[in-house]
Amino acid sequence: MRNAPTILHLDMDAFYASVEQASKPSLRGKAVIVGGLGPRGVVATASYEARVFGVHSAMPMAQARRLAPNAAYLVPRFGIYRDISEQVMALLRELSPLVEPLSLDEAFVDLEAGGAAWDEGSARLVGTKLRADIRAATGLAGSVGLAASKMLAKIASEQAKPDGLVVIEPGTERAMLGPMSVRTLPGVGPATGDHLRRAGIHTVEEIAEAGEDELVRLLGKAHGHALYAMALAHDERPVVAEREAKSVSVEDTYDVDIHDRVRVGLEVQRLADRCVRRLRGAGLSGRTIVLKVRRYDFSTLTRSETLRGPTDDPAVVREAAARLLDSVDTTGGVRLLGVGVSGLADYTQEDLFAQTAGEQVEHPEAEGGQEEPAEEPQAAPVERRWSAGHDVRHAEYGHGWVQGSGLGRVTVRFETPESSEPGRVRTFRVDDPGLEAADPLPLVRTRPGVAGGIGEPRGSGTAGALGTGDAGLPEARG
Repeated sequence: MRNAPTILHLDMDAFYASVEQASKPSLRGKAVIVGGLGPRGVVATASYEARVFGVHSAMPMAQARRLAPNAAYLVPRFGIYRDISEQVMALLRELSPLVEPLSLDEAFVDLEAGGAAWDEGSARLVGTKLRADIRAATGLAGSVGLAASKMLAKIASEQAKPDGLVVIEPGTERAMLGPMSVRTLPGVGPATGDHLRRAGIHTVEEIAEAGEDELVRLLGKAHGHALYAMALAHDERPVVAEREAKSVSVEDTYDVDIHDRVRVGLEVQRLADRCVRRLRGAGLSGRTIVLKVRRYDFSTLTRSETLRGPTDDPAVVREAAARLLDSVDTTGGVRLLGVGVSGLADYTQEDLFAQTAGEQVEHPEAEGGQEEPAEEPQAAPVERRWSAGHDVRHAEYGHGWVQGSGLGRVTVRFETPESSEPGRVRTFRVDDPGLEAADPLPLVRTRPGVAGGIGEPRGSGTAGALGTGDAGLPEARG
């Protein structure tokens, strides 16, 4: 571990929810919950105002609605979240070549590697300026932790929330960690925490006092050694600039179990096409096609087929996924489907003839985990769908966002990020010819001649300034 707090951890405060509050003046200072809105949806992020009611990420949406019935419930807008994340990561890369993104809203930075900081004073200045730069570019808040290791920097950023900066000076780590709960340490989840509690170990200091041998006896060799080292504030993990993608995948969770085998097959084909679009967007191809099926009883089966060479051909991926589905019993219903490609490469196999004779492998699993909200809304060929929170434009009233829809009606609030007060609400038929889906507006507009703000359409020169909304985003975590 180094002798200066030059490892920086950034965590954007309540990211998804904060983006929505910045986009929608009527939601600033209000409880906002982003996630899957169906019966089986889960919370992706809750604003700090919603957390007062006990709502947190990964909570079933039905439970969140019971706790906070008057909150605003919105479907994620991953496009704008990615745009904002890319600009925040660009600010981090100006500080150092060693930036390790963990998610859209979280990253480590090695400031020493970029010559941006070398001691406590310079690191604090960098952290302060970074928070101001993020605020100026996005209108959003980020919490920053600075320490001599990744583990401590992440703990510091948690202490800094919301919208703060905490520096852990070398030499103070043991005293700071000692009284903290064992759950503070990475890798100590509910099960490990309960195991330690039954052994009379509740704090980090008690882990250190128990000794390495006792921890190995309780938790096993690998986990015991690692936990003892962390309790002593030892963490030698480097910041890794690039994490090579191991797979590309998409999946959808369905509000109602799918029983029709033909419908299941069509969904798999659609997911295969989505997966290939993402694969091509990353300039990759892959050899192994993976199908994931979660059945009505929460049992999850994974099937895979390895081709003779890497491909990004949608027809090949669709055919392989269909063959894999043939080996899965969907009797009783399906609640989740996913298609992925692994064994990635940056080239494709031109001669894909006879790739149909791939090697199939079966991987049964028994999962009961949380489903994530579908990233892309399913197409509705007959009735137009209006997702809560998504952007629309009306020929007469201009830009707005969907507050809700149902019974053939859609309710829209007409406001923009720079509106000085909450906008007016109007209701339309779902097939109103004057209403159409729209791209998100930039959170922060820039002066002519200045690089566009986050969310700014390319090539659009816009003027004016936007007052920021509430500071405080998991992953959205925050």
